[in-house]
Amino acid sequence: MKKEIFKWLGRLAIALFALLVIVGVGRLAQIYAQSQYHGDRAPYIQMLGQDSVVLRWQTKWREKGIVRFGEQPDNLDRRAEQSGKREEHQVRLTGLKPNTRYWYSVGSDKKTFRGGDGEHWFVTAPTPGSKQATRFWVLGDPGYVGEMVEGVKEAGLEWMEEHLRPNRPLLDLILTTGDNAYKSGKNREFQRAVFEMFGDLINKYPYWPAYGNHDARRWAFFNIFTFPENGELGGVASGSENYYSFDYANIHFVFLDSEKSKRESDEKMLEWLRKDLAATRQQWLIAVFHHPPYTKGGHDSDSLRDSWGRMTDMRENALPLLEAAGVDLVLGGHSHTYERSHLLDCHYGFSDSLESSMVLDRDRSFEKRSSGLAPHEGTVYAVVGGSSKLDGGPLDHPAMALSASELGSLVVDVEGDRLDAYYINQLGEVREHFSITKGVEGAKVGSCDK
Repeated sequence: MKKEIFKWLGRLAIALFALLVIVGVGRLAQIYAQSQYHGDRAPYIQMLGQDSVVLRWQTKWREKGIVRFGEQPDNLDRRAEQSGKREEHQVRLTGLKPNTRYWYSVGSDKKTFRGGDGEHWFVTAPTPGSKQATRFWVLGDPGYVGEMVEGVKEAGLEWMEEHLRPNRPLLDLILTTGDNAYKSGKNREFQRAVFEMFGDLINKYPYWPAYGNHDARRWAFFNIFTFPENGELGGVASGSENYYSFDYANIHFVFLDSEKSKRESDEKMLEWLRKDLAATRQQWLIAVFHHPPYTKGGHDSDSLRDSWGRMTDMRENALPLLEAAGVDLVLGGHSHTYERSHLLDCHYGFSDSLESSMVLDRDRSFEKRSSGLAPHEGTVYAVVGGSSKLDGGPLDHPAMALSASELGSLVVDVEGDRLDAYYINQLGEVREHFSITKGVEGAKVGSCDK
């Protein structure tokens, strides 16, 4: 009798194991299939530099991708092509002039797929270190398709059109704080949320998306986008597309991966960050990652259970490195709200550990003593997560000067020694404006040795 029971249990165990294998293989097959997209995808700008750019697009049929480009819309006299035939096309243009507008078309030897119409162009980045005016647009967790993100998009564009810069395009860069495609980061969700929603913009302006937790549920994100893992656009090579840096004019941008990469101080990402921050000589330093170090919105940065402690990890391990390097602005998402801090320094604990000495300035016109990067002169932290969906939450983090459950996007202008940021709500109103001015004698400086 016992032998029969053991045989039955053995067969049951084998059957359960086989079922788990079948379910696991099926799940992997599903994830793989949903990470693919077979269809036309219009061109979009990636890895824009002073002398190079990457153009990507997709076609239903395998063909050899060709880009024709030139400095006049009616004279595309230069050509670049990829090797071999593919559905996904990626062509890098080199030998470009800094701060120059180029028009382009993409297609094959036989036909033009898109462009050649005066509407497809890009402007190369200025020479690194130059103090040319730069405008970047921050979209917070924009991946929910619908009326909310459409309204935010139109309101932001209308405001920028009403506040044009002399002899400059509407904007220079588009950044996101992650969660670019809800709910699961499927390739078809990216098609709707990014390429159909913002296709009329990302064919001109480079799209720099942070990596969010919803993006990470499939394998599409890193197949769709191209990032400077080898230091192609300034900064130290990271050897990873998960985290990297690049220069634009007098700004050094750092994108960190708060979702998948290990966040301990002795792991690869933060070891790279130390080297990268030590190497930059830019005037401004701006960091972007999905999980914000301070928030009391839809997520709670005081909870170690919320997002498996990622917000705490970034606050405790990444912020000391960034603040020691003189970071000016840190952008996050995750909470579908808008929250903006005081000018902070050395606040690496939970919200109840905030001390008055950690708040260098409570005004919204912040001042910093050095004209470049210097340690512990204060940082502004902004949670920009409400471009396509809103959360509730208490919205009462003591580090925050303003907290609002209000749809919108952030427009940031940097020129010379001054940064101005405008949160434009869905109605096109400036919900708030804050500024940072550098080189102000007598501005307060913090210290973590208290």
